[in-house]
Amino acid sequence: MGKREDKYLQMTTQPVRRLVFGFAVPSIVCMLMTSFYNMADTWFVSRLNTQSVAAVGIVFSYMGIIQAVSFFFGHGSGNYISRALGARNSGDAESMAATGLLSALAAGVLIGMLCLMFQNPVLRIFGATDSILPYARKYLHYIIAGTPFISGSIVLNNQMRLQGNARLSMIGILSGGLLNVALDPLFIFTLDMGVAGAGLATALSQFLCFCLMLNLCGRNGGISIRPSQFRPTLKNYKEIAAGGLPSLARQGLMFLSLICLNNTAAGYGDSAVAAFSVVSRVMAIAFALLIGFGQGFQPVCGFNYGAGKYDRVRKALRFTTDAGTVYCLVFALIAFVLAPQIISLFCGGDSEVLSIGSKALRFQCVTFPLCSAVTVSNMFLQNIRKTGPAVLVAVARQGLFFIPAVLIGNLLFSLDGLAAAQSVSDICAFILCLPLLVIEYRKLR
Repeated sequence: MGKREDKYLQMTTQPVRRLVFGFAVPSIVCMLMTSFYNMADTWFVSRLNTQSVAAVGIVFSYMGIIQAVSFFFGHGSGNYISRALGARNSGDAESMAATGLLSALAAGVLIGMLCLMFQNPVLRIFGATDSILPYARKYLHYIIAGTPFISGSIVLNNQMRLQGNARLSMIGILSGGLLNVALDPLFIFTLDMGVAGAGLATALSQFLCFCLMLNLCGRNGGISIRPSQFRPTLKNYKEIAAGGLPSLARQGLMFLSLICLNNTAAGYGDSAVAAFSVVSRVMAIAFALLIGFGQGFQPVCGFNYGAGKYDRVRKALRFTTDAGTVYCLVFALIAFVLAPQIISLFCGGDSEVLSIGSKALRFQCVTFPLCSAVTVSNMFLQNIRKTGPAVLVAVARQGLFFIPAVLIGNLLFSLDGLAAAQSVSDICAFILCLPLLVIEYRKLR
């Protein structure tokens, strides 16, 4: 209890900027490592053929399903834990931690079994063509085996991070990421497993990540996972839903948007599917820093909102939004100028992938500075349990506006319309979120 009291005093008395930045650094490392080992799969398989690159992008839609469910339980339980610790209610925090994790593991097993039973139809829905399908099956086979551990790792990461223990979760994610990068060339080239080796490397690394974080989660005043604390009550699941629905909506629509984009791009050939896959991975790295910085804000927001210290919440919100905007602007300028050089690292010498990917990346750079306000406002609304506005902001960028932009852009402007779809969505999402952010900010008196 002494460590938990120290944690409470740290979160509610130390300077806000120092807290946000201190929690943001390990979160950024975690997000970057996740993006880098996802990108490592793309880079290594690009040495095989274009179909393998496209296959990794197709299976990324399945990863979107896992992430949607996992963030639902991870953010839902983690946000509640953060507020409960801020209100000094450790008992409820412990039962919520066990309930969130064990529920996610069960959901991961169920998702994996269903996908294993219907692999071909699922991959077809995700956008796999006849030439991509065999490679996608090989990659997906091992990802399915690792599904429960991928889900568990995401939940533990969010629970630990929202308790203010992001450095501990960083150890697990960093270890898993480094193992993934080391195993990729071993399995893909040395053991001649091809794209299946990339899937096996990912599954094994996620298993290690899960085991390490499960061992670390009770340290530094954190909540240990004890199965005896599992409480599958209606009250607990209502709290998980209140905090997790925005994440479920955001990740779920991201999954649907990837399906829509892959299927539309497939009409222009395998190179187009591969190009958009590469761009999505590059932008995932860009968002890793932005989301990591925003995640440094979340425990500060949750603790202080639970403790009734609203002035500290306002200060943290302003600082995080401003700093995120500056970062997005710098990244956008650099990536816009170096777009061909960036895409060339992953195109495997395919000139069509290079041309399409460079154009799409530059379009996204133009509106990337707007994404800070959208991302941080979503986290803020989710943390203070404003479920309706949080869900609306969460679905805006990757679903509410993006899917129509893909369909209309393709109809009116063909491939150029697809390349510009995300930028159109970013502008619309910013216009939507700004008044919602201002209204809730003004209520924090």
